[in-house]
Order: sequence, then C-alpha cells, then structure tokens
Amino acid sequence: MGIVKEKFSDGKDLNNIYIYTLSNDSGMKAKITNYGGIVISLFVPDGSGKIDDVVLGYDSLHNYFKNSCYFGGIIGRHANRIENSSFEINGRVYNLAKNEGKNHIHGGNIGFDSVVWNAEIINEDGTEALKLTYKSKDGEENYPGNLDVTVIYKVTKDNSLSIEYHAVSDKDTVVNLTNHSYFNLSGHDSGDILNHEVMINAEKFTPIDEYSIPTGEIRDVAETPMDFRQMKPIKEAIEMKYIQLLYGKGFDHNWVLNTKDINEKAAEVFDPISKRRMEVYTTKPGIQFYTGNNIIDSKKGKDGVMYKERSGLCLETQYFPNALKHKHFPSPILKAGENYQHKTIYKFL
Repeated sequence: MGIVKEKFSDGKDLNNIYIYTLSNDSGMKAKITNYGGIVISLFVPDGSGKIDDVVLGYDSLHNYFKNSCYFGGIIGRHANRIENSSFEINGRVYNLAKNEGKNHIHGGNIGFDSVVWNAEIINEDGTEALKLTYKSKDGEENYPGNLDVTVIYKVTKDNSLSIEYHAVSDKDTVVNLTNHSYFNLSGHDSGDILNHEVMINAEKFTPIDEYSIPTGEIRDVAETPMDFRQMKPIKEAIEMKYIQLLYGKGFDHNWVLNTKDINEKAAEVFDPISKRRMEVYTTKPGIQFYTGNNIIDSKKGKDGVMYKERSGLCLETQYFPNALKHKHFPSPILKAGENYQHKTIYKFL
C-alpha cells in the first residue's frame, strides 16, 4: 500500500513537519514524522486480528519538542552514553554536552531526535519506503565532520518495520545510530510491561557503574538476572537483589549479541495477554534492553494516557555504550569517506 502524507501542525504551520503513514495489506501501520524521525504510532494485529498501537508517544507535536524520554526518535550522532562527555580522535579531544550528570547521552542537547529531516517517498523492491536525510554539520554538538545521514523506514508484507541507517563523513568522527521506540505489545495504553516475556540472544553483557556507564568488563549472563537466553517474564528478574539492577533501576544495560548477521534473531518479546510476538534482527553488535524505569512525564501521552515507569520497553540496537573509552569494544569511529551502514528489523507475529 502507498504512503500517505499529512501535515503534523497542532493547528499551526511549523517548518514543513509531516506525518507519513506506512502500511501493508495485513493491517500493520506505522506513523512516522520527519521531526526527529520519530515513530509516533505502530499499529499491529494480534493473533485474532485485533489491531492496537504498540508504541508510546504523543498526539501533540509540541510535546515532542521536549521529548525527555526520547519516545520513538532517531538517536545520534552517538546513541547511549559517553563517559565524562569527551572522546579523542587523532590526538584531539572533543568535549561534548554534559546532559546526564557529568556524562553525555543520546547525541547531546539537540540530538537527531530533535531536528527536522528532509523526507522523500521512494520505491524499494516494489514497496514504498520513507527516506529521511539530514546533514549534521561539522561542529554540531561539537562532533567533528560534516555527516550526511540517511535513514530508511519500510513496512513490509510480513508485518515488519525495517530501519536502514547510512552515513558518511568528510572527517573521522563518531557514529552510533539507533531507534528509541518504547514497545508495549498489549497496547501503549495498557499499563506496565512486567508480564512481557523476553529473550536476548547473548551470553554476555556489559556491566555498568552507578552512573549507568559501562565499566569495560564483559560478563557472563549465566546465573544472574541478566540471563535472557531463554524466554522469561520481565517481572521474574527485575526485582531481584543484584547490584546491576540497582544501578539501572531495573534493566538498562547492553547485551553482547551472539548474532553475526541480519538473518539471526537477536531478541524476542512475547505478550501473554494479547499473544503478540515481536522478533528483533540487526547487524549491530549490541542491544540495549531498557524497561522504561525513568518514565516520569507530566505530559499526557496519546489518547490522554499518563505513562508511568515501565509502561514500555526498548530494544535499542547499537554499538556498545562508552566504547570510546574501551578499545576492546566494537568501535563507533567512522573514518572519513567510509560508509556507515546498519539495519534493524522489528517483526511482529
């Protein structure tokens, strides 16, 4: 089915900001805005054909202008955390915004989730897709290099949301892009996700300190609450007495994926209430499983819902956080002229 474009204006004309509705013949529908590349809504059928919106977000564009939870946005230049808000490339130190205590998170004060992207409807293999492009100028948020970024969203026949990321820079720089959608497979307005069951295809994770900064250790998940190699309910592990859960106020950690390519399943979520299932496939080496522990927002969400902590979960595919400080982590450094290219698929069953 074709992509439908409409103004996202809150009744005012605001800088060519639109909503693009991508859909298939099975009833799946994604509403995406070129403001921040935000996935506003994602409607998917359950086993009986009932369709619900399974991502958290806002009805109002103005609420996205101060999107402290990063609902649905494209995160960049660097997703997740950088210790002490600085990094070094080619002998030069770059100091970034300290927007989480002394540390840097999700690209700074104005990350990619807070800019207007150019949008184009394209055709890929007979399916219409939404192509978003943005030029992040040299020095933006003090990152080096003019970076040309492309993100392509597509809803496919098999009820998948596919996200492709591409970038190239004219200087050596840092790039780590992801999507920050919060999923609740019972529906965005259905309460917490503690009954959801989760599988993460990983033998190891990267422990954090009390500031949620990875320490550099890569630890086995065996015999810890971080072991999601088999499906288990979130509520079974999230309240266990384990220092990592205390530091994260629940799960807010990076897992070291076993997967080698897009064809291997990286993670899976099952909701026993709606019977919806979501599978995650990615080319990234890590995945941040976050249980929405810090959702404290006075603004009304979609349909007037007041979201609370653990109303949604994130599975953010990524390079490991704080990799710039730990050389044994996969590197987020992008050399000048080289192509950054990754893909993630969220498939609903």
